[in-house]
Amino acid sequence: MDYEALRFIWWLLIGVLLIGFAVTDGFDMGVAALLKVIGNSNDERRVMINAIAPHWDGNQVWLITAGGALFAAWPTVYAASFSGFYLALMLTLFALFLRPIGFEYRAKIDSETWRSRWDWALTAGSAIPALIFGVAFGNLLQGVPFHFDDILRLHYTGSFWALLNPFALLAGVLSLLMFVNHGATYLQLKTEGGLKQRSEKLATLTSLLCAVVFVLAGVWLYMGIDGYVINSIIDTNGANRTTEKTVAMVSAAWFSNYGKWPLLWLVPALGIAGFALCALASKGRRHVLAFVSSALAMAMVILTAGVSMFPFVMPSSSVPAHSLTMWDATASETTLMIMFVVACIFVPLILAYTAWSYFVMRGRLNEQHIRDNSHSLY
Repeated sequence: MDYEALRFIWWLLIGVLLIGFAVTDGFDMGVAALLKVIGNSNDERRVMINAIAPHWDGNQVWLITAGGALFAAWPTVYAASFSGFYLALMLTLFALFLRPIGFEYRAKIDSETWRSRWDWALTAGSAIPALIFGVAFGNLLQGVPFHFDDILRLHYTGSFWALLNPFALLAGVLSLLMFVNHGATYLQLKTEGGLKQRSEKLATLTSLLCAVVFVLAGVWLYMGIDGYVINSIIDTNGANRTTEKTVAMVSAAWFSNYGKWPLLWLVPALGIAGFALCALASKGRRHVLAFVSSALAMAMVILTAGVSMFPFVMPSSSVPAHSLTMWDATASETTLMIMFVVACIFVPLILAYTAWSYFVMRGRLNEQHIRDNSHSLY
C-alpha cells in the first residue's frame, strides 16, 4: 500500500469516526438537550436520563478517538484547528464537563430547585457543543484566517467573534437541529406514553426543519461563498510541502467535485431523503425506521461537507496557497501504516462491543419502572 493510498484511507477513516460520533453521541446529546423541552415532570426527565445512561459515556469515546486520530494522522490540521478554534474548543470542553457532573449530582439532593438547575446544566452541556460543531464546519467551508511563516510557524489572524458569522451560525443551527432530531427518534424507541408521543411530534417537525436548513445552506454555499481549487502542485515525491501549491478562490468551487463525479449528488440527495423519511416514519410511528433514517441523514450531511471540500481539510482565507489538504498535511507513511493496522484490529472490536451493549440494554423505560427503582437509577 503506497503513501497516497494511505492518505486517502485516513481521510475516509476520520470521516467514519466523525460520523460514528454524530450517530452515537448525537442521540444522547439530543436527549439531554431536550430535558427541559419535552420532559414535563421529574419522573419523565429521569426516564430520559436513564434511557441514555448506559451509553452516553461510551459514545463520548468516538469524539476522543476522532481527536486522537486527527492528532496522529493530520498533525498540522490538529495544530491549526487548536490555534484557530481554541476558545471555541475550550467552550465546548467546559460545556461537556456539565454532562457527567449533571448525571451524577442531579439526584443527590431532594430539591426541585436543585434538580432543575442540573437539568438546565445538562441541556446546556449538550446543546452548546452541538451548536459549536456546526459552527466549526461552517467556518471551514468559508476558509480559516491562518498562514505559515518562512519556518512554517502557524499564525492565526482571526478572533472568536469572527467565527460567529451568519453562514457558520446557520451551519450551527443545522447541527443542533440534527442532534435534537436524533435524540427525539431515540426517545421514540426507549419511552412510552406521553413522552413518546411528544417525541414523535418533535421528530416530525425537526426532520423537516433539518431538510429545509440543509438545502438553504447548500444554496447559500453555491451562490454566496467562494470555494477553493488547487491550480497546481509541485511534485515532491510524496513528501509534505504544505505551502508549495497554487490555490485559487472561485465562486461555487465547492460544487466542482459533483461536476467531475455526478454520482456524488447521491450523497446530499440521500441526506434530504433521510430527513423526509424520518418525518414520515415518526408520524407513522415506525420508530426503528425513524431512528435509522435520522442516522443516515446525519451521516450524509457530514459526508456532503467532506466530498464538497475534497481534497481540502482546512482552507486558508488569509493565504489560499497555505491551505491544508489531505495530500500535504499528513503524518509520515510509517505512522499512517501503524495506525491503519491498529484501526483494523480495534475498530471492529469496538463496534462489536457497542452493538452488544445496545442489545443487552434494549427495551423501553417508563415512569413506573423509574419509581420502582428510585435508589438504583439516575
